[in-house]
Amino acid sequence: MHIQAGVVSLLASSALAARPFLNEPDTGIEDILKFSSNGSLPDIKSIVGLPDFEYVARNYLPIRNFTYYRNGAAGEYSYRNNLEVFRRYRLRPRVLVDISNIESTLSTTILGHNFSAPFFISPCARADYAHADAEINFVKGAAAGNILYMPALFAQRSIEDIAAAKKPGQVLFQQLYLESNETFNKDLFARTEKAGAKAIIFTVDSAADGNRHRAARFGVGSADSSYSAFSWNFYEQLRNQTKLPIILKGIMTVEDAEEAIRRKVPAIILSNHGGRQLDGSPSALEVALEMYEKDKTMFQKIEVLADGGIRYGVDAIMLLSLGVKAVGLGRPFMYSNIYGQAGVEKVIQIMKHEIAIDAGNMGIPDLKKISPDFVEWKKPNGWAM
Repeated sequence: MHIQAGVVSLLASSALAARPFLNEPDTGIEDILKFSSNGSLPDIKSIVGLPDFEYVARNYLPIRNFTYYRNGAAGEYSYRNNLEVFRRYRLRPRVLVDISNIESTLSTTILGHNFSAPFFISPCARADYAHADAEINFVKGAAAGNILYMPALFAQRSIEDIAAAKKPGQVLFQQLYLESNETFNKDLFARTEKAGAKAIIFTVDSAADGNRHRAARFGVGSADSSYSAFSWNFYEQLRNQTKLPIILKGIMTVEDAEEAIRRKVPAIILSNHGGRQLDGSPSALEVALEMYEKDKTMFQKIEVLADGGIRYGVDAIMLLSLGVKAVGLGRPFMYSNIYGQAGVEKVIQIMKHEIAIDAGNMGIPDLKKISPDFVEWKKPNGWAM
């Protein structure tokens, strides 16, 4: 009996380990999202979820362009884990709760700035690979939906061009890759300040070039391929070179989150660069859970944001339940940009709607009063490893 059980377990493990990588879930996407005979895009009205945009982009964009957005590090297991980790934990929905006002509770603040929902457009380069108007669509789409946009340093449009497209009063946080060259950094800070950005996003999770096999096959490697000589003391030096708050993007352990608190960093972004830098790196959800289990008050000591693998409203809710202030989405917005500004606005609309209805179905009357009790964190389902 024990031998049989062991064989069954081994076979099951082998089957799970060998299951293929899937691009999009089987929800009828291929049956409905049809391309016309001249190759034009499916009607955007037929888009019902964020994975739909990836399906359309995969079948519409030149493979090199799509690969730039889609690629991950090495065998892409961290990329895959970013997506699957949310299904590893079961929800604990409550019933007979008045959730009729849930939509009015979606608004949030990030570093004191007001936004209509707890999600933002993460920094992503080369939006022109999907649309000629490139990042301008993100600026205008974010303004229309009143959410935060974080332009990337290696965006196709310049810091100045992106700033010029802002709506009056619109808040942007500028992402930067910095160097040991103080003159170079000061020039970037000056441009960022002049452009009116309200914060700097310093990406710290790409100390070396990403080991990206898929990208190498199509010649679309990392935008930042040098080795860094950065340290926490370097961060302290940067703070004296700009008047803007500097957010650290790419925190992947509780120890670094604790160090950020000690250094009085205003905010951190839990992220593994979309699984593009180091295969085996943890997802933002795993880091947030590690932080909560060690010291849940950490989320009151520093503003915590997170990105990576978020495709559904409930994914965002799970991170918010641990104390994360807002979540970022990168690839879904890049894929949606094939439709231009309309695609960007559609992602925002879908996410707002899904967060509201998923929170309602979980019995959450006020998103600002969410707690970890809505998720069973202590009994993960092992299938998604």
